Amino acid sequence: MDKTQERKQGKPRAGMQDKTQVRTQGKTQAVTRGKKSAKPPSGKPVTEPVRLNRYIANSGLCSRREADELIRNGHISVNGVKVTDMGIRIRPSDNVEHNGRRLNPEKKIYIVLNKPKGYVTTVKDPHAGATVIDLVKDAAGERIYPVGRLDKSTIGVLLLTNDGDLAGKLTHPRYGARKVYHVFTDRDVTKHDMETIISGVDLDDGTVSADAISYVDPEDRTQVGLEIHSGQNRVVRRIFEKLGYRVKKLDRVSFAGLTKKNLPRGTWRHLNARELSMLKRGIYK
Repeated sequence: MDKTQERKQGKPRAGMQDKTQVRTQGKTQAVTRGKKSAKPPSGKPVTEPVRLNRYIANSGLCSRREADELIRNGHISVNGVKVTDMGIRIRPSDNVEHNGRRLNPEKKIYIVLNKPKGYVTTVKDPHAGATVIDLVKDAAGERIYPVGRLDKSTIGVLLLTNDGDLAGKLTHPRYGARKVYHVFTDRDVTKHDMETIISGVDLDDGTVSADAISYVDPEDRTQVGLEIHSGQNRVVRRIFEKLGYRVKKLDRVSFAGLTKKNLPRGTWRHLNARELSMLKRGIYK
């Protein structure tokens, strides 16, 4: 298309990130590509009194917001006493239990995986032949889980961690983690439909619009690059299906600024300190 149809995006801070250029309808947009790190950044152990919901999140059980619900509903006990006060602070020596199971702060692990086709993004699925956890089973002794989901047929960038707080932020609509997809369709995508995708497509669970869309190759209009913030289930496939297209292949090339550069399909690596700082400071919108 001759004109860029995209919403205004915040500029990344200079010097913070390596950049490559992704075409966005005649213009370019910077997408972070992290460098490979030999050692994972280590999480800080809890050494002083902290809020109970933070302690629960640090254990890898869930996010702080979800921890508040567990406390409110009486699923958490401290030193054998059930608590419902979400504001209390505890010490590392306290015994915190979730429905009778003791929780312990874990070393924080952050993994980026280049997900191949045929794997489901669940921790455990008795009906699945293979899960992404099978691909990262040697990453660490701690339990890690996927942040958000990619369906079985979708390939590309997937973050796995045991940091419940960060996972909650990256999947909550309020924080708007950016996702970039390479979409392969069964026929040419028309300019009119691209404009519709920017304006908004009505789906069963609401209207969804993309932030930017462009042809990846001007000579092949069956391939488009799509940037979107929505985290709704199978949202990219459903957008194109609603407009009469069949998605032949879907590749997520970027998630919250993380990419799969130099990462062969089916392999993983630890995030480096720069990437982790970027995520925790919210420099991914």
